Amino acid sequence: MLNVPTLWMVFVVNFSALGLIWAYVTRSYPKFEAARYWMASSFVGAAGAMAALVRLFVDSSMPLIFGAVGVIAASCLAAAGIHRFYDRPVSWRAMAAAAIVSLAGVVFFKVVYDQMQLRMMSYSLGQAVPLLLALRLLLSPQDGRVSPGAWLSSIVIITIIAIFIARTVGNLLGGDFSSVAGGQAHAVMVLGLLFLSMTLNFGFLLMAMDRLRNEVAHLALLDDLTGVANRRHLLQRLVEECARSERSGESFSLLVIDLDGFKTINDTHGHAAGDACLQHFTLMAQTRLRPGDMLARTGGDEFCVVLPSSSLREGALIARRILEVCRQDAAGCSGSDIPIAISIGVAEWDRGVGQFPDRLIAHADHALYAAKKNGKNDFAVYDPAPPLSPEPVEAARKFA
Repeated sequence: MLNVPTLWMVFVVNFSALGLIWAYVTRSYPKFEAARYWMASSFVGAAGAMAALVRLFVDSSMPLIFGAVGVIAASCLAAAGIHRFYDRPVSWRAMAAAAIVSLAGVVFFKVVYDQMQLRMMSYSLGQAVPLLLALRLLLSPQDGRVSPGAWLSSIVIITIIAIFIARTVGNLLGGDFSSVAGGQAHAVMVLGLLFLSMTLNFGFLLMAMDRLRNEVAHLALLDDLTGVANRRHLLQRLVEECARSERSGESFSLLVIDLDGFKTINDTHGHAAGDACLQHFTLMAQTRLRPGDMLARTGGDEFCVVLPSSSLREGALIARRILEVCRQDAAGCSGSDIPIAISIGVAEWDRGVGQFPDRLIAHADHALYAAKKNGKNDFAVYDPAPPLSPEPVEAARKFA
């Protein structure tokens, strides 16, 4: 036989433990705002369960009302955590309206007109509405997919709401699924809701783990100094673009950029000044790129730009725009400002490159060498020798 007071005590202990877990997550990851709401939800839910436990032994309406306030507030905080997890504003007005209506119903159908069926319906409404408001976010694909934790949380929320509906319908049809009746049906429902509430928090933990894992993976693809893509990310992107071009036949272009005289800047002004130049160049270059273009730092003072769905001529136009913004910035330097000069090599994917990005990089490097040979602070494009030449020679020509 299930003992309802014991189940409520288990509820208090487990949710207090969940609150401590979320408190640790909050302390470890201060910027993870959703964890704060889920921590508050666990502790407030435990307090509400404690009040619900007290009302089984005290002949007063106050423990019941305080218990309802705690449990409904816990549902609102859990839903608010879901909204903040997805960086969405919290629907406080809708949640507050549902909570106020629900609590007003609980108070009215207990103090003014004692009606258990309608009181429990009001109580269930206050818990269900906030979770329903958050359910849409959980089921919305993020980055093309719904995370396993979001799926688990969605299933749990749907199951909880189904239990609320079944309990309400059962009460309205003449049953008594309240703690006052002391029946096993109520105990089974309490046990089910206890299990589901804990599972919901495990779903939240899975969501948090998935988010943190993705952030770590994302950081592994970024350059620490400039914040743009690193060499690993560049190679991944080039492999994807080469495979796409191999299938579709649509070309793309690659820019290889080198800061002229960067070693002299480091030797004369120090490495801190050199780092500042790299960061400044990154900001300038990004202002001349299009949405979808990717700037990457491949090491030292070397950068690459991937230009999807771009011909050689379009790549040359982007190179000219980057070069011009650097020239304009250098012309405006005065005093201790350090002018930045760059050389750029431009290459276009072709069937000869195929699915081997290193060949494309070699072509762009060859063009970069030609730009430096022509006096630096300029750009050149890779142009293979005509096929009828007895000995094909790679050359770089400059777009006028």
